Amino acid sequence: MNPHTGKAAVATEAPSGIGDASAEAFARSGSAVLGKNRRTTPNGPKQPARIRRSAVAPTQVLAIVCVGIVLANLDLFIVNVALPNIARDFDATLEDLSWVLNGYAIAYAALLVFFGRLAERHRRDLSFILGIALFTAASAACAAANNVTVLVAFRVIQAAGAALMTPTSIGLLLASFPPDRRGSAVRTWAAIGGFAAALGPLAGGLLVSASWRWIFLVNVPIGVVAMAVAWWKLPEVPGHDVKRPSLWAALLVTGGVSALTFAIVKINDWGWHSPRIGLSLAASAVFLVLFVRHCLRSSNPFVDPALFRIRQFTGATLVMAPYSIAFGAMLFSVAVWEQAAWGWSALQTGLAIAPGPLLVPLTSLLLAGRLIARFGVAHTVTAGIVLFATGLGCWASFIGLEPNVGIVVLGMVTSGIGVGLTFPTLMGVSAAALPPSAFATGSGVVNMIRQAAFAIGVAIFAAVVVSPGSPAARVAAFHRGWWIMAAITALGLIPTLVLIRTVREAPGAPPPERP
Repeated sequence: MNPHTGKAAVATEAPSGIGDASAEAFARSGSAVLGKNRRTTPNGPKQPARIRRSAVAPTQVLAIVCVGIVLANLDLFIVNVALPNIARDFDATLEDLSWVLNGYAIAYAALLVFFGRLAERHRRDLSFILGIALFTAASAACAAANNVTVLVAFRVIQAAGAALMTPTSIGLLLASFPPDRRGSAVRTWAAIGGFAAALGPLAGGLLVSASWRWIFLVNVPIGVVAMAVAWWKLPEVPGHDVKRPSLWAALLVTGGVSALTFAIVKINDWGWHSPRIGLSLAASAVFLVLFVRHCLRSSNPFVDPALFRIRQFTGATLVMAPYSIAFGAMLFSVAVWEQAAWGWSALQTGLAIAPGPLLVPLTSLLLAGRLIARFGVAHTVTAGIVLFATGLGCWASFIGLEPNVGIVVLGMVTSGIGVGLTFPTLMGVSAAALPPSAFATGSGVVNMIRQAAFAIGVAIFAAVVVSPGSPAARVAAFHRGWWIMAAITALGLIPTLVLIRTVREAPGAPPPERP
């Protein structure tokens, strides 16, 4: 117990609930990929870190960190249904407001690894609380914004807070659970986060009926309560002796993703042959190539290539990319279609989408674990990919100009079950493969790929549908977009069957082998 804070400490024996044998394996695994888990003491040379058992139950840690991930993920999509109202208040076009979404998604994606690396150096509980504080303050500022530029600026600060919360939350989670329970804990964390992200349109519809500013104001009381509970209850999880991340590399990956997204968004306005599109794509390629070169050659790589020598981690990230492209496009497209083509209100749109997100945590918590234990990770992820693509195919086959709640709900139910089987399982298998010294960084890499893919998926779908002139052409364009997203989703089957087909989780199973 820390005499100054009154909080339980997690130092080095093992996370809460780990037995002596597991503690020894835990300590050894810290140097498996990214270096030894050692701390610098104020009075002398580096000493081996010590981990005491935490008095805080792992389930309490899970509940607290899930509040942070709900705030971060809910805000990814809650703004979608509010854009028409914001445009009217600010007398702005929806294209002008597109960066309210893209600015958040890109900043979130680019800062996840940077803050994950910083968080590896410091106490995770304090970093998590700081992330909530930053996110809460920026939410209040967004609610008070008086023009689009100010709103986008504070959305970027919101994303910075979310990017600090996400890797530190999973770092706290994995440090609190024994190895044989980490996969289940991360699936729960991911299921609740996925549920919050998908529930954004419904929550947005309800809040917009009062004022669009409430979609930001609602975060303030939740954030304040979460900070108080986190300060009181979270265990102290010390950092590792790792080098500071490269700010230059963070700027490279941010520039690369931003330029690519900008080019995709502007293709409809400028055309494929526009020099400006070519310049944006070329800039994106240069930034990303320089970023990869840095990671391969630097003595302090922003993303350690050793992470990708972990078979399960690499497989999960390669599946996550196409799945997340389609997921982002799916939520964006159905909200736009229902309001623009069918004339539904924001609340009607959110209610029609709701059955899908409601099934995400139910599927993950009640079904995914049993399927993994019986059939293995690869079969579970394969089933999820197929069901998610089937939901998109349902819309591509049957949605027309006449409003049809049944078809929307059928597609959302099928996709929701697919999300519940896919996303939490991928997060669980990738996290379970990481050594303790890479918990925050590794989760940051996976989430960086996921968020960047979200932004790219929205941009691709917008480019595909293009603003056709007639109602029939509009239907055909959306059908084409949904079929393309179904095909992109199916690409995830390749790494599933090649890289993670041998991964199997069951209660009491040992941690996955390292390369």
